Amino acid sequence: MPDPKRILIVRLSHLGDVVHALPVYHVLAAGFPDAELGWAVQPEYADLVAGLPRISRVIRFGRKEGLKAWSKLRRDFRAWRPDWTIDCQGNVKSGFVTRFSGAERRTGLAKQDWREPLGARFINDQAPPAYGKHAIHRMLMLAGHTARGPEPRFDLPLSDEELDRGRALLAQHLPPGEGLVRILHPGVAGDTRSWPEASYATLASRLSRAGERVLIITGPDEGEVGARIAAALSSEEDIRHWISQRGLRDLAAVFRAAAEMGGRLAAGDSGPMHIAAAVQLGVDLIAGPQDPSLTGPWPLPKNPDSIHRVHRAEGDAPTTGELAPETVADALLAQANPDLIRTDP
Repeated sequence: MPDPKRILIVRLSHLGDVVHALPVYHVLAAGFPDAELGWAVQPEYADLVAGLPRISRVIRFGRKEGLKAWSKLRRDFRAWRPDWTIDCQGNVKSGFVTRFSGAERRTGLAKQDWREPLGARFINDQAPPAYGKHAIHRMLMLAGHTARGPEPRFDLPLSDEELDRGRALLAQHLPPGEGLVRILHPGVAGDTRSWPEASYATLASRLSRAGERVLIITGPDEGEVGARIAAALSSEEDIRHWISQRGLRDLAAVFRAAAEMGGRLAAGDSGPMHIAAAVQLGVDLIAGPQDPSLTGPWPLPKNPDSIHRVHRAEGDAPTTGELAPETVADALLAQANPDLIRTDP
């Protein structure tokens, strides 16, 4: 087809997967400088993509609204009329959205790489099969198929104003001192990927007593978790808590500010963990039954150049509860100070 005028990325959810689609965004932005770029996404993640350079249209798909969401989607597509749509999700829902777009060219993953292969019937252009099993491997094949030449990038761009705001927010919430900046992000209660709240409390206490500057951040869905951890650590005055933090680009900017200070994030497999990796904040992944080679921070920790690390109990499918916080604390402190063998009891 001739050079497209309007290109639509379809990556509706979840937060980490939206971050994973950044390589496709980057090659399109570099490879088609004259085209308008749009992104179809669920409203709760729209904040993240709306601030990307070159994204001129964000189409919000409120899936919880039922038929009303599909009716609005059709109106939005008729108003904008993309002529090329790239499905970065690979399930039936995203396939329907891609078909609804009305685009002449509808590109997606190789059929064997779709989570729900039935959705592949809605595309008419497939990328080659992925060579690895991580989500980024699929995005790399899709990126290479959509634009020849530009090298894929994995970073989340932030403006100078956002970076300044992130530095100010981090300074506002960090405890004073000169120690290593350590951000902890507990997950949602009941999620099998989440480490127990008591383990995060113990980890925070040990790191703080070793001289690190500990900040525990929880998002809107984790506010109750954050409040319980704060209550458990009420006597620990040197640990700070940011409960129910809002704004995904603010979170990304805070993580970037921490990276500039040589800080690190300890978290489970979550969207914020992938945001941290996208702004080059080193991640210590608290892994449970999920396979880190499938969903871990990118570049994968087994890569010798990666700044990320995995902490996981022994066994084929261990739960996060089997991983002792004392073990993680010793490992984190040893990484920060190789001369330190273990934490104080």
